[in-house]
Amino acid sequence: MELQANAALIIIDQQKGILQPRLGRRNNPQAEERILDLLALWRRSGRPVIHVQHLSRSPDSVFWPEQSGVGFQERFLPQDSEWLIQKQVPDAFCATELEARLRQAVIGQLIIVGVATNNSVESTARTAGNLGFDTWVAEDACFTFDKTDYFGTPRSAEEVHGMSLGNLHGEYATVVSAGQILAVA
Repeated sequence: MELQANAALIIIDQQKGILQPRLGRRNNPQAEERILDLLALWRRSGRPVIHVQHLSRSPDSVFWPEQSGVGFQERFLPQDSEWLIQKQVPDAFCATELEARLRQAVIGQLIIVGVATNNSVESTARTAGNLGFDTWVAEDACFTFDKTDYFGTPRSAEEVHGMSLGNLHGEYATVVSAGQILAVA
Protein backbone atom coordinates (compact mmCIF):
# COMPACT_ATOMS: atom_id res chain seq x y z
CA MET A 1 0.00 0.00 0.00
CA GLU A 2 1.51 3.26 -1.09
CA LEU A 3 -0.16 6.64 -0.81
CA GLN A 4 0.80 8.99 -3.62
CA ALA A 5 1.90 12.55 -2.82
CA ASN A 6 -1.05 13.93 -4.79
CA ALA A 7 -3.70 11.34 -3.83
CA ALA A 8 -7.08 13.08 -3.65
CA LEU A 9 -9.41 12.69 -0.68
CA ILE A 10 -13.01 12.66 -1.94
CA ILE A 11 -15.52 13.42 0.83
CA ILE A 12 -19.03 12.53 -0.31
CA ASP A 13 -22.24 14.20 0.87
CA GLN A 14 -21.23 15.34 4.36
CA GLN A 15 -24.18 17.70 4.39
CA LYS A 16 -26.57 18.65 7.19
CA GLY A 17 -29.39 16.58 5.73
CA ILE A 18 -27.59 13.28 6.28
CA LEU A 19 -28.09 13.79 10.03
CA GLN A 20 -31.90 13.71 9.70
CA PRO A 21 -33.37 11.09 12.07
CA ARG A 22 -35.92 10.13 9.40
CA LEU A 23 -33.14 8.38 7.46
CA GLY A 24 -33.17 5.69 10.13
CA ARG A 25 -30.59 3.68 12.03
CA ARG A 26 -27.02 3.89 10.76
CA ASN A 27 -23.74 2.07 11.29
CA ASN A 28 -20.20 3.34 11.96
CA PRO A 29 -21.01 6.07 14.51
CA GLN A 30 -17.30 7.02 14.44
CA ALA A 31 -17.23 7.56 10.65
CA GLU A 32 -17.20 11.34 10.85
CA GLU A 33 -14.24 11.26 13.26
CA ARG A 34 -12.32 9.02 10.83
CA ILE A 35 -13.17 11.41 7.97
CA LEU A 36 -11.92 14.33 10.06
CA ASP A 37 -8.68 12.41 10.86
CA LEU A 38 -8.08 11.93 7.13
CA LEU A 39 -9.09 15.49 6.28
CA ALA A 40 -6.62 16.87 8.85
CA LEU A 41 -3.82 14.77 7.35
CA TRP A 42 -4.71 15.86 3.81
CA ARG A 43 -4.75 19.52 4.81
CA ARG A 44 -1.41 19.23 6.65
CA SER A 45 0.24 17.44 3.72
CA GLY A 46 -1.20 19.73 1.05
CA ARG A 47 -2.84 16.87 -0.84
CA PRO A 48 -5.98 17.69 -2.84
CA VAL A 49 -9.33 17.57 -1.03
CA ILE A 50 -12.55 17.24 -3.02
CA HIS A 51 -15.91 17.92 -1.40
CA VAL A 52 -18.90 16.39 -3.16
CA GLN A 53 -22.28 18.01 -2.54
CA HIS A 54 -25.55 16.40 -3.59
CA LEU A 55 -28.18 18.74 -5.00
CA SER A 56 -31.23 16.51 -5.26
CA ARG A 57 -33.86 16.81 -7.96
CA SER A 58 -36.43 15.38 -5.54
CA PRO A 59 -38.29 17.84 -3.27
CA ASP A 60 -38.62 15.21 -0.50
CA SER A 61 -34.86 14.60 -0.34
CA VAL A 62 -32.75 15.73 2.64
CA PHE A 63 -30.48 17.26 -0.05
CA TRP A 64 -33.16 19.31 -1.82
CA PRO A 65 -31.52 22.68 -2.63
CA GLU A 66 -34.45 24.70 -1.24
CA GLN A 67 -33.76 23.79 2.41
CA SER A 68 -30.94 23.82 4.97
CA GLY A 69 -30.08 20.11 4.69
CA VAL A 70 -28.29 20.73 1.41
CA GLY A 71 -25.56 22.76 3.15
CA PHE A 72 -22.32 21.25 4.40
CA GLN A 73 -21.97 20.38 8.07
CA GLU A 74 -19.77 23.03 9.70
CA ARG A 75 -16.95 20.58 10.39
CA PHE A 76 -16.80 19.65 6.69
CA LEU A 77 -16.93 23.12 5.13
CA PRO A 78 -14.60 23.30 2.13
CA GLN A 79 -11.58 25.58 2.44
CA ASP A 80 -10.68 27.99 -0.35
CA SER A 81 -8.04 25.74 -1.94
CA GLU A 82 -10.31 22.69 -1.94
CA TRP A 83 -12.48 21.52 -4.81
CA LEU A 84 -16.28 21.53 -4.78
CA ILE A 85 -18.10 19.08 -7.03
CA GLN A 86 -21.89 19.35 -7.14
CA LYS A 87 -23.87 16.35 -8.36
CA GLN A 88 -27.52 15.51 -8.91
CA VAL A 89 -27.20 11.70 -8.94
CA PRO A 90 -25.26 9.36 -6.64
CA ASP A 91 -22.20 9.06 -8.92
CA ALA A 92 -19.88 12.07 -8.47
CA PHE A 93 -18.47 11.52 -11.97
CA CYS A 94 -21.85 11.61 -13.77
CA ALA A 95 -22.52 14.96 -15.49
CA THR A 96 -19.80 16.75 -13.46
CA GLU A 97 -16.31 17.99 -14.22
CA LEU A 98 -14.69 15.59 -11.72
CA GLU A 99 -12.92 13.29 -14.18
CA ALA A 100 -11.66 16.15 -16.36
CA ARG A 101 -10.30 18.05 -13.34
CA LEU A 102 -8.56 14.95 -11.97
CA ARG A 103 -6.98 14.21 -15.37
CA GLN A 104 -5.89 17.84 -15.78
CA ALA A 105 -4.28 17.78 -12.32
CA VAL A 106 -2.65 14.39 -13.12
CA ILE A 107 -4.23 12.77 -10.07
CA GLY A 108 -4.39 9.00 -10.38
CA GLN A 109 -5.18 7.88 -6.82
CA LEU A 110 -8.47 8.54 -5.03
CA ILE A 111 -9.40 7.91 -1.40
CA ILE A 112 -13.20 7.89 -1.06
CA VAL A 113 -15.08 8.49 2.20
CA GLY A 114 -18.56 9.67 3.14
CA VAL A 115 -22.12 8.56 2.77
CA ALA A 116 -24.00 6.47 1.94
CA THR A 117 -21.77 3.43 1.48
CA ASN A 118 -24.24 1.60 -0.75
CA ASN A 119 -25.30 4.67 -2.68
CA SER A 120 -23.04 7.60 -3.55
CA VAL A 121 -19.84 6.01 -2.18
CA GLU A 122 -20.30 2.75 -4.07
CA SER A 123 -21.50 4.45 -7.25
CA THR A 124 -18.58 6.88 -7.31
CA ALA A 125 -16.02 4.18 -6.44
CA ARG A 126 -17.30 1.89 -9.21
CA THR A 127 -16.92 4.62 -11.80
CA ALA A 128 -13.50 5.62 -10.46
CA GLY A 129 -12.31 2.04 -10.77
CA ASN A 130 -13.83 1.65 -14.23
CA LEU A 131 -12.06 4.84 -15.35
CA GLY A 132 -8.71 3.40 -14.23
CA PHE A 133 -8.10 5.39 -11.05
CA ASP A 134 -6.30 3.66 -8.16
CA THR A 135 -9.33 3.83 -5.87
CA TRP A 136 -9.38 3.21 -2.13
CA VAL A 137 -12.50 3.23 0.05
CA ALA A 138 -11.98 3.80 3.78
CA GLU A 139 -14.53 1.40 5.28
CA ASP A 140 -14.62 3.04 8.70
CA ALA A 141 -14.96 6.54 7.21
CA CYS A 142 -18.22 5.63 5.45
CA PHE A 143 -21.65 4.73 6.75
CA THR A 144 -25.12 3.79 5.62
CA PHE A 145 -28.57 3.02 6.97
CA ASP A 146 -30.82 0.02 7.59
CA LYS A 147 -32.52 -1.00 4.34
CA THR A 148 -35.03 -3.57 3.18
CA ASP A 149 -33.72 -5.66 0.31
CA TYR A 150 -35.52 -6.32 -2.97
CA PHE A 151 -37.21 -9.42 -1.54
CA GLY A 152 -38.58 -7.61 1.50
CA THR A 153 -36.01 -8.81 4.01
CA PRO A 154 -34.90 -6.10 6.45
CA ARG A 155 -31.10 -5.68 6.45
CA SER A 156 -29.08 -3.90 9.09
CA ALA A 157 -26.87 -0.98 8.18
CA GLU A 158 -23.91 -3.22 9.00
CA GLU A 159 -25.09 -5.82 6.47
CA VAL A 160 -25.77 -3.21 3.78
CA HIS A 161 -22.36 -1.61 4.44
CA GLY A 162 -20.56 -4.96 4.34
CA MET A 163 -22.21 -6.07 1.11
CA SER A 164 -21.47 -2.75 -0.57
CA LEU A 165 -17.80 -2.94 0.43
CA GLY A 166 -17.76 -6.55 -0.76
CA ASN A 167 -19.09 -5.42 -4.14
CA LEU A 168 -16.23 -2.92 -4.44
CA HIS A 169 -13.18 -4.67 -2.98
CA GLY A 170 -10.83 -6.22 -5.47
CA GLU A 171 -12.80 -5.26 -8.55
CA TYR A 172 -13.44 -1.51 -8.45
CA ALA A 173 -11.47 -0.44 -5.38
CA THR A 174 -9.28 -1.49 -2.50
CA VAL A 175 -11.14 -1.36 0.80
CA VAL A 176 -8.95 -0.25 3.69
CA SER A 177 -9.34 1.38 7.09
CA ALA A 178 -8.59 5.01 7.88
CA GLY A 179 -5.84 3.74 10.19
CA GLN A 180 -4.16 1.90 7.33
CA ILE A 181 -4.19 5.09 5.27
CA LEU A 182 -2.84 7.19 8.14
CA ALA A 183 -0.08 4.61 8.66
CA VAL A 184 1.23 4.91 5.08
CA ALA A 185 0.89 8.66 4.81
